[in-house]
Amino acid sequence: MFIHVVQRGDTLWKLAQRYNTSTSAIASANGIQESGILVPGQSLLIPISADQHTVRQGESLWSIANRYGTTPEVLAELNGITYPFYIYPGQLLRIPVPAKPTIEVNAYTEQFNEAGVREVTDIGSLLTYLSPFSYRVAIDGSLSGPDDDALIEASVDQHILPMMVLSNFKDGTFDSDIAHAVLTNTAIQTKVLNTTMDTMRQKGYKAINIDFEYVPPADREAYNTFLRRLKERLAPSGYLLSTCLAPKTSAEQKGRLYEAHDYPAHGSITDFVILMTYEWGWSGGPPRAVAPIDEVEKVVRYALSVMPASKIMIGMPLYGYDWTLPYAQGNEWAPTLNNPEVVRRAAQYGAEIRFDGPSQSPFFRYYDNNGVQHEVWFEDARSVQAKFNLVKAQKLRGVSYWVLGTPFRQNWELLRANFTVKKLV
Repeated sequence: MFIHVVQRGDTLWKLAQRYNTSTSAIASANGIQESGILVPGQSLLIPISADQHTVRQGESLWSIANRYGTTPEVLAELNGITYPFYIYPGQLLRIPVPAKPTIEVNAYTEQFNEAGVREVTDIGSLLTYLSPFSYRVAIDGSLSGPDDDALIEASVDQHILPMMVLSNFKDGTFDSDIAHAVLTNTAIQTKVLNTTMDTMRQKGYKAINIDFEYVPPADREAYNTFLRRLKERLAPSGYLLSTCLAPKTSAEQKGRLYEAHDYPAHGSITDFVILMTYEWGWSGGPPRAVAPIDEVEKVVRYALSVMPASKIMIGMPLYGYDWTLPYAQGNEWAPTLNNPEVVRRAAQYGAEIRFDGPSQSPFFRYYDNNGVQHEVWFEDARSVQAKFNLVKAQKLRGVSYWVLGTPFRQNWELLRANFTVKKLV
């Protein structure tokens, strides 16, 4: 796959001619209509088998390397280019075709209808785990779960390992009191453990993901003890244990979201962890990239300092947000947009998509029909590739998506092009 950034005057027909492919192939790779309008700044995947690249005006060795999922140093060595890596328009560069590393891929879903089952079937070859969200713990230790039978059946059909999610989610948020009760009351905790094991056996789950958030900081060690007890119960059946970890950059990071999440302990106790590396830009906050690569890298750097790369999966969002400007605390929360909706909105209001270098994330501004200004941040092929490059560079275990039900064809095509997805069943 080659990533092309749309320029004014580009059409699918022109791009097909330029890259010696077809309009239908480009449209299919990007989940768009052949007759659709292209937006300046929009990223498009071009499905070509390329081992050569002709340098165009404005390109750098860095930008070319990023588009092909390699590094400037590798390109320079392969093409005999010495520092400071000068290249010129018309220069023909050899592009390495590396072997694809194997990773594990998880995806959360909140879709329990036919559409949810259909999506799991469509992308099933690209998933190691499927995590229906979620089984919710009550303050008395009882569990309430979703209608997940059809999703589990679809997972089995696609050789996906179904992963049960246990959370302290209640009434649209994570409940600290529930977490405290489960982690500090022995009777309640035993009830949770027993019910969890029974549910896994009855439903056919082979792994469990603990997503306890807003855990009281004083319960940090109690959380670790709970995980050790759970791991002892899971081990005889060969069930896997994972946890969700808030995006910390140091052990001393303050805040109710962070303090009880003990990276070294989770890295030691569990089979793997999922770093929640998204929501820097969130619906109720100011406009910002949802998963800026510079921030993601800081979290990964800390995680790598206390646990092996083979236990780390980074979280990846499949969505963006549309904020109303000027932002003020207490504003109406920004609505969520999927990738096709974002591009349609940019086309509707004549916006040009821009790309922020430090965060490796696309964004644009527009005025709606009422003259109100908006700012949109989202994910595209370039931001996805940047995260895949991080996974490769650090040899991480894999990636975990939040959340299915938000169409993003480019992501799945790039996942297939970059990696071989490991299957455990």
